[in-house]
Parts: sequence; structure tokens; C-alpha cells
Amino acid sequence: MEVESGVSEVSSALFDDDGRPKRTGTVGTASAHIVTAVIGAGVLSLAWAMAQLGWILGISCILIFACVTLYTSNLVADCYRSPDPVTGKRNYSYMEAVKTHLGGKMYVFCGLVQYVTLAGCAISYTITTSISVVTIQKTNCFHKNGIGAPCRFSNNPYMISVGIVEIILSQIPSFHKLSWLSILAAIMSFGYAFIGIGLSLATVIQGNGRSTSFLGGSKRHGSADRLWNMLVALGNVALASAYTLIAIDIQDSLKSSPPENKVMKKANSIGIFTMTVIFLLCASSGYAAFGSDTPGSILMSSGFHKPFWLVDLANVFIIVHLVGAYQVFIQPFYRGVEMLAFKKFPSSNFVTRENHVSIGKLKFSINLFRLIWRSIFVVVVTVMAMAMPFFNDMIALLGAIAFWPTVVYFPVEMFIVKQKIRKGTIRWFGHQMLSFVCLLVSLAAACGAIRGLGQSLGKYKPFMYKE
Repeated sequence: MEVESGVSEVSSALFDDDGRPKRTGTVGTASAHIVTAVIGAGVLSLAWAMAQLGWILGISCILIFACVTLYTSNLVADCYRSPDPVTGKRNYSYMEAVKTHLGGKMYVFCGLVQYVTLAGCAISYTITTSISVVTIQKTNCFHKNGIGAPCRFSNNPYMISVGIVEIILSQIPSFHKLSWLSILAAIMSFGYAFIGIGLSLATVIQGNGRSTSFLGGSKRHGSADRLWNMLVALGNVALASAYTLIAIDIQDSLKSSPPENKVMKKANSIGIFTMTVIFLLCASSGYAAFGSDTPGSILMSSGFHKPFWLVDLANVFIIVHLVGAYQVFIQPFYRGVEMLAFKKFPSSNFVTRENHVSIGKLKFSINLFRLIWRSIFVVVVTVMAMAMPFFNDMIALLGAIAFWPTVVYFPVEMFIVKQKIRKGTIRWFGHQMLSFVCLLVSLAAACGAIRGLGQSLGKYKPFMYKE
């Protein structure tokens, strides 16, 4: 009996209630994952979005999207376990939670939306990282030859370099091993965000800020163009706020005591509060500095050029952050494919075997299936990024695709099922109205983004793009 008791204690110390290795995540690591996910490519375009929307609508949209994301993310936190949010069976992914609560058809729809969006984010991060590297090249060129010098560089070599780095990092097996990278990326995001805010405020304080308006837009654009730009801006803000796709994966890294849903709700509050403050500061200060001529990114090639060393440092921070954010966002994609492979081929050593390797004091494991398929995925993403580097329009389209179904529709429908809210009641009607309004926003943003992508495609020759 004593031996059995000892074995049981050792087992409980090493494994969770589902037999998987003990989870060690905390409020701090979960908050870092959220900050890494949301303060990334999206924050770089918020000053431009504010310029299209103006002070009133711009600030309102940031606050509204933040509130909606916080509310629905907390709904998702209660869906990690079911039927009871504290003692129920775990759902290991967003798709599993949807399948448990809404059934197989919604599971397939969710998978399609999730995987397309996550792959799109990987493409977007590859593009944005390469633009930051090119920006460093351009600022150095301007420093040597003057601001008016014809400094243009191809993005392709840098996208290939990003792809090589991501192939290496893609061998990190799961969220449980990503905490160090996520914390580093979160620190970098604060670094470049505050550099951008500081440069913008310095420009305004020195009296060099441009004129702004409550309603936004530029007088040089016709009313139709201003409307389309506003729709694109809505998509940018929507994507900047969205991380629900990876929320369950983050929650699955948390310790089981205290209850995961309570810890995740605290992390949601910390992450979204941090996000909202930085979003408002970046968007407002950037718009005040550049006015209606605000570029797509205040820290990249068409934004600030002086002081050169500080702009270079900010872009180094952006590069490090986006390299980490790529891995945080794409982990659910990797996990979904690998879980499917494990179920299909449970006896295959190629799929399931972990080969332990030691290089000096460094110890790690290599899975051949993970090595090959993840490397192929990164190569495909890199080639697609080289073929279509359209920053603002791509960000807007991804936001439009992902925002309504993943941030609003699925969480609301799961909540209605979980709480057994009767159709036609005030609570049911209120949640359906929230979902419908967000659907309209997503459709409007998608229309604006598709128009912008169409215009960009008309001017662009594949693989020949230069910044």
C-alpha cells in the first residue's frame, strides 16, 4: 500500500489529471502569450487606421473592439473544460471546444477559418519582419546619402532569412516550451511601441505635428476612397485585437490549481488592458505626428527616419518580436496537424517517436514528422509572402476573416449552449445582436480589404517587389 501511495504521489507530481506532463503556466506566462499575440503586426498600422477614422471613431473602435474581445475571451475561458468549467473534461484546442459545444459541422467550419487565418498571420509576419529589415537598410542608406536618396531594396532575401530562422524555431514542440520566447517577444513589443510613441510625442512637442481631424480622412482623397480606407482601417483594428484563436492553447498551458478558467480570465484582463493602453498611445501619438499623411507603419520604411540609431533599434525589436509571435500564433496549426497524424498513424515511429539528442549540455528531442512537415510549411509560407507583400490590405482582410467567427460567433454560440439560454429571451437576443453587428463590421472590412488588394495586384509583379 505504501509503495502504491508513493507511486501515486510521484505520478501526481509529474502528470496532470489527464495523464499529460504537468502544466506549469501562470497568469504571467499567459499574459505574456497574449501580449505577444496582440501587440505585433497590427499595432504598427493603428496610427494609419486612426488617420482614416479620425479621433472620435478611431478611439471608439479601439475601445469597443477591446471590450468585445475581453468579453468573448472570458466566454471561451469557461469552455476549456466541459460540461463544468472547473472539473470537466479538457478541450485541448479551440476546435475541440467548438466540437464539444456546437457539433461536427461547426467544428469543420471552425477548422477552415482557423487554419486559413493562422496561415495568413504567418505570411503577414514574414512580410512585416522583412520590411523591418529593409527599413534598417534604408535608414542607414538615408544616413549616408540623405533623406532624398533613391534607397530601395528587395524584400526577398530577408524573407528567405526569416524563413530559415522560423524553420529552426518551429521545432519547439508546443506552447509549454514557448514561454521564454513569448516573454522575450513581449518585452520587445513594449520596446518598439514606446519608441514609436516617444518619437511621435517628440515630433508633436517640437511643433512639427500635422493637422488632424475628428472625422479623419485626407482632403486629397475623394469621398469613395475615404470610405474604402475607413473599411480597411476597421479591419486593421479588428485584427489587432483578436487572439481568441489561440486562447484555448494558451489556457492549456496553465497549472490546474487555481482553476484554469479563473487564471485565464485574469490573464485576459491584464493582456487586453495592456493592449488597449499601448494601442491608444501608438494610434493617437502617431496620428498627431503625421496627420492625414500617416504612413502604413510609423516605424517602417515610410515612417520616421531620424534619429537613425533609434529607428534601427526599434526595428530590431520588431524583428525579434515578430519572429516570436510567428511561433505563438502558428502553434495551434502545428498541433492540429500533428494530433491528426498521431490518431491516423499511432504505431508509426516516423510520426510518434521522439529522438533525444545532446550537444554538450544542450538537450533536445527531434521528431522526424515534425521536422519535415513544419519545415515544408514554413517554406510554403515564405514563398507566398514573397509573392504578395501587401501590408495594410492583408492585415485588414485577415482581421475581417477572423474577427466575427472566431472572436464573436463561436464564443457567443458556445456560451448560449453551455448556459442553456432559451431562444427568444432577452439574454439570447442581446448576444445575437452583438454577433450580428460584428458580422456587419467584418463584411464591411472584408470589402475594403479586397478592393485594396485588387488595386495592389494591378501594380505588382510577383517576386519583384522592392521597398
